[in-house]
Amino acid sequence: MRLHASSVWQSVAVILLLGGAAQASLGDRLPDFKHCLEICKEANCGENPTPIPFHRRLLLWDCPAECDYTCQHVVTDKRLARDPPYLQPVYQFHGKWPFYRFMGVQEPFSVIFSLFNYLAHDWGMSQLREKIPASYTLRKYYLWFGYVGLASWTFSMIFHTRDFGITEKLDYWAAGANVLYGLYYAPIRVFRLDRADPRKQSVLRLWTALCILLYVMHVLYLSLWSWDYTYNMAANVVVGTLSNILWSGFSYVQYKRIGRTWAVLPGICVAWIISAMSFELLDFAPWKGMIDAHSLWHLGTVVPTILWYNFLLKDAQEDMAGKLPLANRGAGARKGKD
Repeated sequence: MRLHASSVWQSVAVILLLGGAAQASLGDRLPDFKHCLEICKEANCGENPTPIPFHRRLLLWDCPAECDYTCQHVVTDKRLARDPPYLQPVYQFHGKWPFYRFMGVQEPFSVIFSLFNYLAHDWGMSQLREKIPASYTLRKYYLWFGYVGLASWTFSMIFHTRDFGITEKLDYWAAGANVLYGLYYAPIRVFRLDRADPRKQSVLRLWTALCILLYVMHVLYLSLWSWDYTYNMAANVVVGTLSNILWSGFSYVQYKRIGRTWAVLPGICVAWIISAMSFELLDFAPWKGMIDAHSLWHLGTVVPTILWYNFLLKDAQEDMAGKLPLANRGAGARKGKD
């Protein structure tokens, strides 16, 4: 190992390296961080680079990335050791907090909590397939809700495993599709656009075309015009709010009509998710370098997802049994095969 500086913290950077594209943040501009990167790369990334463990190379960690990760923690630890945290706050680097990775995974708990959401969708879809016949006309829309959810949480796991430009884009695009699909199938259930009425089918085709157009324009804007975080957040909030309003109103009306406790589940889920979103607004540096507000937001969406599938299942069963008012019954509530 070659070292061309005498300060202790620069030596620590090299030792840690042996053991183990975003907007610039305040941490990126710290002179200590820039100097650490320079020394680390000079000592470890030359003609005879320091070997990188195989499991990290599998996740595309190279020497400059190793130096970047190491210097983030060296500089952060140095600042926290010098003064109390409230005097020397933890800074973000490249738009992200300095997490402690595990087996090369950048944000282990965000990956784990995303996996929990994936499994919640997988469980919910299995319940729908098992207990709702294929002839039930809303079934395919509910299953597609699951497919979009599986894709969204898969790309979330990939992004939080390794943050690259392409993994970030895939995560954002999939999350946008997930939010928009929540709005897409809400009026299909609320206004029963799945029924074989010619007028309803015409409305359904127009609604489907509109949602596809909006999603394509959203992706094209982010891809070709501007990767705008503020716009992306605003778009998801607006679409999510409209969806929440529809489902909350539907929940209230259904409960008043049939008096079943499960009918209020959409309202409960909406309130739960809005509460969980507070973690996104109250961002804070990761506790012990591992759990941050964003990972807790992912954790907070697991239970509402399970409750949501329970509601879809109960609602479909009531509908097929003919216990809902006639106006709310589906047209194809006959038993069928997958």
